[in-house]
Amino acid sequence: MSGTFVGMPAFPEAAHQAVGNRTLRGNLRHATHTIRAKRARAVEEVPDWAALREAGKRIKDHTLRHLARYLVQLEQAVTTAGGTVHWAADAEEAGRIVTELVKATGEVEVVKVKSMATQEIGLNEVLEAEGIRAYETDLAELIVQLGRDRPSHILVPAIHRNREEIRDIFRSEMGAWGRPAPEGLTDTPAELAEAARLHLREKFLRAKVAVSGANFMVAETGTMVVVESEGNGRMCLTLPETLISVVGIEKIVPTWRDLEVFLQTLPRSSTAERMNPYTSMWTGTTDGDGPRAFHLVLLDNGRTDTLADQVGRQALRCIRCSACLNVCPVYERAGGHAYGSVYPGPIGAILSPQLRGTESAIDASLPYASSLCGACYDVCPVAIDIPEVLVHLRERVVEGGPAMREGNKVVLLPARGHAAERAAMRAARWAFSHPGALRTGQRLASRSRRFLPRTLPGPGRAWSASRDLPTVPAEPFRDWWQRTHGGKEAAR
Repeated sequence: MSGTFVGMPAFPEAAHQAVGNRTLRGNLRHATHTIRAKRARAVEEVPDWAALREAGKRIKDHTLRHLARYLVQLEQAVTTAGGTVHWAADAEEAGRIVTELVKATGEVEVVKVKSMATQEIGLNEVLEAEGIRAYETDLAELIVQLGRDRPSHILVPAIHRNREEIRDIFRSEMGAWGRPAPEGLTDTPAELAEAARLHLREKFLRAKVAVSGANFMVAETGTMVVVESEGNGRMCLTLPETLISVVGIEKIVPTWRDLEVFLQTLPRSSTAERMNPYTSMWTGTTDGDGPRAFHLVLLDNGRTDTLADQVGRQALRCIRCSACLNVCPVYERAGGHAYGSVYPGPIGAILSPQLRGTESAIDASLPYASSLCGACYDVCPVAIDIPEVLVHLRERVVEGGPAMREGNKVVLLPARGHAAERAAMRAARWAFSHPGALRTGQRLASRSRRFLPRTLPGPGRAWSASRDLPTVPAEPFRDWWQRTHGGKEAAR
């Protein structure tokens, strides 16, 4: 996976800065609460939601167990349908493949469908370095791009912006990217949407190359599936002469019947709709209909390493609905930028450290970016037990040290960053294995309890700043038992 956002500190520091931004917190609170309530109503309409959730989980688990077989089947189907399949082991290789494909067309501009995979590999920046300009066509992604910003949510990347901020971005930046914003543009949603439509229309009609991701890939037919709400994806997928799709290898499903499950659960979990307004499917190329050339770039970039972890692999079930973000109390207050990744929120806290390793400060801290309340698991449409994976990754960070990828291998580095915790655990283990020392320590603590601090010193100060330390009793339990029972077992 490509590196973290430039200059990002560890999550605690980034989150501390974010919670001080009252505008950001207000935007996030309003947006997440609104989406959360709508999703709950949409899900309640489905009497067999629990069965659909279990079916999605089982389909994904089955596919991951037999991933190699289904990927080969997919490649054969895409090739038979007239497409070309490319395999990318990492972000660098994927960026190089896409760049070469665009250059081969002679074009210097591409239009893009919203894609987490292309954000993950930093494709826009890779293309820009080669003199190729990529235009985001999703409304929220357009706002982020014009504002020289970073996405902060999987479904609505500009969730941290309000209407006034968007209006100002359109007024000041649209002209540098193409058609300027209309004179007298206000912050009403209809006017903002119309300004974006006019700005993008000329790009759709001019573009010869498009880049997309895919929500799903059907192995038995080689079909790509993109679901969206605005229609920009449909324009990108049908008008250009060349279409390049960059898709993570975990997005595959075996059959059309399997796809049926996810086309019911994804819309309700993401946009709270019964079905997506636009569901585009294409299989290879067809003479006289759509792009004349189709290229599929299958992206690994840490997914194979993640698949090798029997606990952590369930993160690869994710269908990018973002429901976990909208119920997470940590995300609601810290926002997406604090996670230092294109995958924010609870799913990002377990996915990014597995795709990138935990050698950086931000990745080592992400498994701790949670209260472990379990709300994310409750709403996940494929039943990813995010709290379980978080605890598993915490254990990896503390006990095994951070992990990083070298080629196709995961390498554990010497443990660092939690020395105080490890020292405390070693001291506790020694004390509990020496009863005499434990008894002496308890008596000393009881007799000096008036002088004990109310907050922890050093690294522990951050923990005790928002928590009360337990009160030391007037006498240890052992002494109390000896005094009241004479050391004998209590009568039954």
